[in-house]
Amino acid sequence: MNKTVEYGIIFFSWISGVILIGTIGGLLFFLLYKAVPSINIPLIFGKIRPIDALLLRKEVLDGLFPAISGTLLLVSASIIWAVPLGISAGVYMAEYSSPKQKICFNLLLDILAGIPSIVVGLFGFTLAIILHKYLSERICPSFLISSIALSALILPYIVRATEQSIESTPFSIKTTCILLGGSKLQNIIHVLIPYNISGIISGIILAAGRCAEDTAVIMLTGVVAMAGLPSSIFSGYEALPFYIFYISSNFSSQEELATGFGASIILLILCAFLFTIAFIIKQKVATRFAGHT
Repeated sequence: MNKTVEYGIIFFSWISGVILIGTIGGLLFFLLYKAVPSINIPLIFGKIRPIDALLLRKEVLDGLFPAISGTLLLVSASIIWAVPLGISAGVYMAEYSSPKQKICFNLLLDILAGIPSIVVGLFGFTLAIILHKYLSERICPSFLISSIALSALILPYIVRATEQSIESTPFSIKTTCILLGGSKLQNIIHVLIPYNISGIISGIILAAGRCAEDTAVIMLTGVVAMAGLPSSIFSGYEALPFYIFYISSNFSSQEELATGFGASIILLILCAFLFTIAFIIKQKVATRFAGHT
């Protein structure tokens, strides 16, 4: 390769990296500059003592505690719905589907991954109407519907991570259980999934981040500005992304807008916390499996 072209590529790569890091750093600095004055205990717990709020002795009406709790519960519920289906679908595509079926499934997954989140939210809203009419009048846009809609939104991440991890398994590992007399199902359960658990958890980590930041889906499926902690899966709830949207579009003073910036920082910290927990689990599982092998 011509030296000039090589140096040009290196220079362009460095410039791109500097621009990317600078943009992210500038955004974080701006958020911190706007949010730091408003970040305090009352922002989260209002006038309630933190211990009373954490032990659910008193309800927080003027703090972010219900929104933080609602976000964590929503992410957890969506992951619980999506993980079994996503891993099962990924295993089927990697181990059981024919080439024609795989092409069809990949096309469907690409379509699902490309659907705008507002359309997924409309699907959840329509599902709530259908279930309310034909199954139970108790069902309406709620925590349950939001978690189901979000699970549909994040499903492609988990399916892709599972499929690609299993397909990249070395042939010697993939055939060990079969050569020892095990069935294909035993090979999947005892070898392929444990061996690729690190890659599968990576997909779950991406899915958790996608859940935590989405606003369009939950706007149509049950989030409420002042709902408090969800009393059941059929009730409304609060969430940080919607709170940020609500404050930024309806603030009446700079103090209220500052709480929106504070909520943004808390959401970033929450996402970092979820990613850290998932990364620790991923490392421990990978280390444990490596020790057994």
